[in-house]
Amino acid sequence: MADVLEDVSEAIGGTPMVRIRRSLGTGLNGIEVFAKLEYLNPMGSVKDRVARYLVDRALASGALSPGGLVIEASSGNTAMGLAMMATTRGLRCRAVVRHQTSREKLDCLRALGVELILVDGDLPPEHPESYNRKARGLAAEEPGAFFPDQHNNRDNNRCHYETTGPEIWRQTEGRIDVFVGGIGTGGTVSGVGRYLKERNPDIRVIAVDVEGSVFSRHFAVLSGAEDDSAPPGGYLLEGLGDEEIISCPEFDVFDRMLQVSDEEAFLAARELAREEAMLVGGSSGAALWGVRRILPELHRGARVVTLFPDSGTRYLSTIFNDDWLRGRGLRTARDQSSRRRPDPPARRPVSPGASQ
Repeated sequence: MADVLEDVSEAIGGTPMVRIRRSLGTGLNGIEVFAKLEYLNPMGSVKDRVARYLVDRALASGALSPGGLVIEASSGNTAMGLAMMATTRGLRCRAVVRHQTSREKLDCLRALGVELILVDGDLPPEHPESYNRKARGLAAEEPGAFFPDQHNNRDNNRCHYETTGPEIWRQTEGRIDVFVGGIGTGGTVSGVGRYLKERNPDIRVIAVDVEGSVFSRHFAVLSGAEDDSAPPGGYLLEGLGDEEIISCPEFDVFDRMLQVSDEEAFLAARELAREEAMLVGGSSGAALWGVRRILPELHRGARVVTLFPDSGTRYLSTIFNDDWLRGRGLRTARDQSSRRRPDPPARRPVSPGASQ
């Protein structure tokens, strides 16, 4: 039968691009903004692309055997994509996840049959029981296990260079001036950014980091720019930033890096739900915030593309819960009197949300 897929993994990619209007305010001066809706992938995030790419390449190369075990460190989204691939390819999946991860993500992973290893997200990155070190150690102890290592495996970037970037180029018919993307593992914004710049070197790539992450300071050092980033520390936003420098971010691709606060990202995500009918997560709110920041700098008629990585359904108990926000010293949409950035809330010793 025509248009019938053999399994759900074949539905990955080909996500729509939608014009953003209501959440940008007035005075756009002819500027057009579009968002690629990656939360419409089967498992609800852009990480489905990476999961399929890495697993299928590992099976083809023999790095992963039929019936084998996949072990990865994830804040939830990559693990869900890997769970999908494990089911459709006859594999097993084990995920190391911080216990601070949203309840919805943990429930989804259990429903998908993932074996969860919960770790303390407050441990320093060099600790053997920390998020990334734990997954690597477990994979080394398990004969034949495959560790995708989404944080350091440049196949993460190549996936987006070969799929997401070309899709954006086709959907815009090559008419794009700026790409704004969040930086978590760095694979999406690096892969897409490199592809677009190879097609047109004048395209600017803006990476959005989260306050408390180490990426912005590192970028400032590499580029010789003034470092106005927040000091490294805890943050609540899942999917962006990291507590250590990893291998996937291609800092030479980025023209600029912006840092968003937890509150700014969360409020923007809630606005997208109310004003655009897009129920998305905090990293999408961060992307919208980044677009808003650069709009006054753009020429009339400029075209901006951003990407919304995951669904808000996995943050109903956090970002979309007023009590949760207020309990962490953050404003809610009801508390918001304007879009003017407030004094930042006091920092709390909360572990980084890190990469998805």
